[in-house]
Amino acid sequence: MLNKIARYIKRHNLLRAGERYIVALSGGADSVALTIILQQLDYEIEAAHCNFHLRNEESNRDEDFSRQLCRQRKIPFHVAHFDTKTYAELHKISIEMAARELRYNYFEQLRQDIHARGICVAHHSDDSVETILINLVRGTGIKGLTGIKPLNDTIIRPLLCCSHRELENFLEQNGQIFVTDSTNLQSDPVRNKIRLQLLPILEQINPSVRESIMKTADHLLEAQKIIDYYIDENIPSEKPTSLFPLQLSIEEIRRFPSPEYLLHEILFPFNFTPAQIEQIMVAFDAGPGKIWKSSSHELLLDRKRLILVPLETTFLRNLVIPKPGTYRYSENITLKLFPINYALSETPIPHETNVVMLDADNIEFPLILRRVQPADRFVPFGMKGSKLVSDFLTDIKKNIFEKRHQLVLTDNNEQIIWLVGLRPSNHFCISSSTQSAMVIMLNYD
Repeated sequence: MLNKIARYIKRHNLLRAGERYIVALSGGADSVALTIILQQLDYEIEAAHCNFHLRNEESNRDEDFSRQLCRQRKIPFHVAHFDTKTYAELHKISIEMAARELRYNYFEQLRQDIHARGICVAHHSDDSVETILINLVRGTGIKGLTGIKPLNDTIIRPLLCCSHRELENFLEQNGQIFVTDSTNLQSDPVRNKIRLQLLPILEQINPSVRESIMKTADHLLEAQKIIDYYIDENIPSEKPTSLFPLQLSIEEIRRFPSPEYLLHEILFPFNFTPAQIEQIMVAFDAGPGKIWKSSSHELLLDRKRLILVPLETTFLRNLVIPKPGTYRYSENITLKLFPINYALSETPIPHETNVVMLDADNIEFPLILRRVQPADRFVPFGMKGSKLVSDFLTDIKKNIFEKRHQLVLTDNNEQIIWLVGLRPSNHFCISSSTQSAMVIMLNYD
């Protein structure tokens, strides 16, 4: 079996000679087998054990066993103790999720502390089969039917080519004992129901059903590679920001052989659910203006495109500008103001959208840079009458996100002197009688 695992490690490029790795050691058969196998394959390993204090004496028994095993085999041993129930209550999550978060957070911190390359965990082919069946029962796509990945960032699974029975046989042949978690024998959790109830029924139909499922998963994985190759050419590489949102052409999405699949691959990494993505597809033929929110982003249906931006996590306060100078409004926006003698200067009036030149004699400090408000009005350059800023933005076809983030610069009398980046107010523009000008520049870092 060592040769089989060595070939699997090489095939998926999981481990490197001369590098240090952490082995997640619980004391159960799978993790004990993983520890011994990697040691026999001459990899440099250190064991890490988590005591979650959930099973009374069993928790301490598992820790003592794991420590003794590592002492006998001269493997460095690390242990962490957790008050898992309190953590779960504090974060309002299940005990299982709490244990998972605590375990992997600890492993990652330890990996960094001891400069290990990766964290080896003892998932095997039976775990992958169970995962496939769980995903199938709950509903999934092709990726959900490919099973557990052998490599996921720093998490490494060298035993996916072996079954639990093979690992137990390996331990028996090596005369190695292990501990048994009594909760594994309960048929309450979904995974254990599949393990203890569903799979035995399937094995009555096909005694080799586990191998058949794994072969099917391998075929689907190869198909997924082809799909991913094609999909990657159609997924934007840039990440959206509030200043530079991600814009997706609805027409281009529709031209793709499977528009819904493409949209899923684009939006799922931004935490949109399959149900939301289905709603978005249906809404393509509806009018613009509908917004969907995930836990991290929001998406706008706007005429012929989709616009994606991150959710705002900070409230931007008004920026008070007492005099000319350079001021920072946000992490990536600065405003610079400086006067010039317009009568003597040959400086032309700028045409860049982020720069404006105004009549300094008409400007009363302090100025305020802020977000637009519903009742804001101004007299756009070239017009005589005032206009609601919201109407002006609608007329030039600004979308909801752009309207929400639109900045205005007001003077001491709360008059808008510049609809930032779009139009100065007619009352403050340069005229034939202007003697002194104020140049205002908005910069994006």
